[in-house]
Amino acid sequence: MRNFIILFRKEMKEGARSGKWVWLPIVLMVIGISQPLTNFYMPQILEMAGNLPEGAVIEIPMPSGEEVLIGTLSQYGTIGTLLFVLAMMNVISHERQTGALAFVMMRPVSAFQYMASKYVAQLCILLISLAASYILTWYYTNILFDHVAWTLMLASLAVYSLWIVFLVAVTLFVGTLLRSSGGIAGVSVVFLSVISLLTTLLPKYMEWSPGNLRAEASNILLEGEWGSSATLVSLSTLALSVLFLGLAVYMFKKFERFGE
Repeated sequence: MRNFIILFRKEMKEGARSGKWVWLPIVLMVIGISQPLTNFYMPQILEMAGNLPEGAVIEIPMPSGEEVLIGTLSQYGTIGTLLFVLAMMNVISHERQTGALAFVMMRPVSAFQYMASKYVAQLCILLISLAASYILTWYYTNILFDHVAWTLMLASLAVYSLWIVFLVAVTLFVGTLLRSSGGIAGVSVVFLSVISLLTTLLPKYMEWSPGNLRAEASNILLEGEWGSSATLVSLSTLALSVLFLGLAVYMFKKFERFGE
């Protein structure tokens, strides 16, 4: 346990030293608040764009607060996923390239402690960044649109956060297989995209898929209740996350030849 805490602290300090604690929340906040601001000022934006007939009146139905937050979750699912993977792609490869990995593993540290410390640290950084962005978006949504209950906001955030839990496990696993940062990012993004695509194309056979988490979070916002398949999706996501983390530990031990 002591080794895990030491490694966890090292990862958190590395996140601060690399600026990840700064740029990731800021970028996510910009992505988040752009959704309510763009929806609210869209008529003015189109009017300023010009090329409209004289006397033309732009009337765009104003979305509800819930619909604005759903649009924000969609942004997190595309741009956000890419940002999350890019933020994680160097966590193992950088230490391999600099030789820091060999230095760390010369000490009495197990592969599980090493991978678990990285998993928990990266999960903390990503989830805190996501929560800060989503709560700020909810605040602006309540000001500009309909009021959305904070309980619904937190429930939808909790469900969608499971996608981050899954994403971190997948990216760490890929990081044990590849040494190139670009390759890690590419393979991780492609795999996550395939999961989302198959979930859309084969809904009958992919009811359990983590790709359904955004839909379940959206359903909570619209219906105000836990969806019928939300439990299945949540449990399968947690199970797959544990599986990929276990595979990451196994492959790390195999490739780096570090025993317990």
